[in-house]
Amino acid sequence: MNFIARQARHTDLASLVELTKQFTLLNLPSNPSVLERIIERSEKSFAGQLPKSEAQYLFVIEDMETNRVVASSMIIAKHGTDKEPHFCFQIVAKEHFSKDIGIGFKHNVLRFKENKDGPTEIGGLLVDKAYRTRPEKIGRLISLVRFVYMSHAPENFEEEVLCELSPPLTPEGRSEFWEALGRRFTGLPYAEADQISQTNKEFITSLFPREDIYISLLEAKARLDVGRIAEATEPAKHMLEKIGFHYLNEVDPFDGGPHYGAKLKEIRVVQNTRVLQLAFDETDKFEGQAIVAAITESGFVATTSAYAIQEDKVSLPAHTKKLLQIVEGQEVYLCPID
Repeated sequence: MNFIARQARHTDLASLVELTKQFTLLNLPSNPSVLERIIERSEKSFAGQLPKSEAQYLFVIEDMETNRVVASSMIIAKHGTDKEPHFCFQIVAKEHFSKDIGIGFKHNVLRFKENKDGPTEIGGLLVDKAYRTRPEKIGRLISLVRFVYMSHAPENFEEEVLCELSPPLTPEGRSEFWEALGRRFTGLPYAEADQISQTNKEFITSLFPREDIYISLLEAKARLDVGRIAEATEPAKHMLEKIGFHYLNEVDPFDGGPHYGAKLKEIRVVQNTRVLQLAFDETDKFEGQAIVAAITESGFVATTSAYAIQEDKVSLPAHTKKLLQIVEGQEVYLCPID
């Protein structure tokens, strides 16, 4: 495998700009100046120079044959602080019953929630469209490598981990959920509201209603989008469910996309990651595939590789050791994968 997952560097900026042009992501916009600030913040986070409330880790996959960044993912160590609260709509069931006429209904309502002591959030998942069907499965690597890193330093993250999944949008990039709800309370178009929220969330607190909103009163197109995900997001959802994430009965207040979550210690990748010493002995009898990661002079690096465990030490192919620039006797993080 000639792909390496690693922490982002300033030299990745041009490749990241090109990658983000293929998608629309709030936390990784195709804006060179914004991406430059994200990379700088990430470098400080990996170096341990920022508190948890400010730390943000950006991972990329580099195609070593072309030296291009072809995938990305991110960890926001704490999403929800006094300075920048985390907002969502809880979906709550309410029952109404008339004894006189013997008729009752159960309605789902949206209940505004503000959290100033929020969870760790994962996001920023992008895979170059030209690489999505390749057998190396770099989408799996760039997604799971975040949890391998969190197993390395769990104290830097919250006990709860959140993922906000992307909802379906119209071909023009419009959210039917926002048009039916958010725009009526803010007067802002979806794209402009998203842009403002990146640096200023005061308008959300001031303008969004605190009363319950009955979903049945929304327009049909908006009702259908509550808790739904975009077709392109289905593989990410299945992978999250496979490693222990579940739907939280919460949706994004802007677009109605679902929130999934899990306890950090219960995520299967975190549970299955072991710290082993790299063996001196060579072997050609490997047991399977695993994500192999290490902390090197150039920072955090990882790849997918064959492996063999012998007496609490791990043997790796010579190609993997060369790719990661690791040597015998060094500690590595090993997470077997299906």
